Amino acid sequence: MAIAIKAEQRAGVTKGDLRQLRMSGQVPGVVYGKKLQSSAAVSVSEKELSSLLRSNPNAVLELTVPESGVHSVMVADVQRDSLSHKLLHVDFHQINMDEEVRASVRIDATGDSTGVREGGILSVILHELEVQCLPGNIPDAIEVDVSELGIGDSILVSDLKLPQGVEAKSDSQLVIVTVLAPQKELSEEEKEAQDVEAQEAESRSDNAVHEEISTST
Repeated sequence: MAIAIKAEQRAGVTKGDLRQLRMSGQVPGVVYGKKLQSSAAVSVSEKELSSLLRSNPNAVLELTVPESGVHSVMVADVQRDSLSHKLLHVDFHQINMDEEVRASVRIDATGDSTGVREGGILSVILHELEVQCLPGNIPDAIEVDVSELGIGDSILVSDLKLPQGVEAKSDSQLVIVTVLAPQKELSEEEKEAQDVEAQEAESRSDNAVHEEISTST
């Protein structure tokens, strides 16, 4: 179901205009698409946009643009301040509900891994999956069941069972999640032997440097 959001027409384009707009709680943006004669400069509520990006960044939006009407759009890109992460700009892309789009969908690891119960460490490597499907079929998240994973086991993109009509576009051999073996606790003797070996290696390195200096002189 599409989410309704209202945009305001934006006239100012100078840095001062944009700064004042942001101070008033608005985020400047642009709407573009095939059905628009030209891109539309707009602004939307920062509070409303932030909430949307947290809860459903791939939502289909019914964006009301003054003097242009209602458009089905998706968020194509956002720009944030590098320090404060405050929203600076947003691009909306007009979509056709009958044409497939690409989107990055959050990956959620679920279940209690066998390997973790045996002392292993669950490592989620891929946090988002790029998919292609109709706008109305974009999943909120992709759930990956890790309950059968033992130590040393992994789940790849190619192992996923996606909803009908949803195709993975990420590399099929990418590792999504794996269970790492626990780090071995060294005994006192092993630690001492490791320290001696490190000291000997350092001594050999120093001797090699001295020999090289002597040779060069």
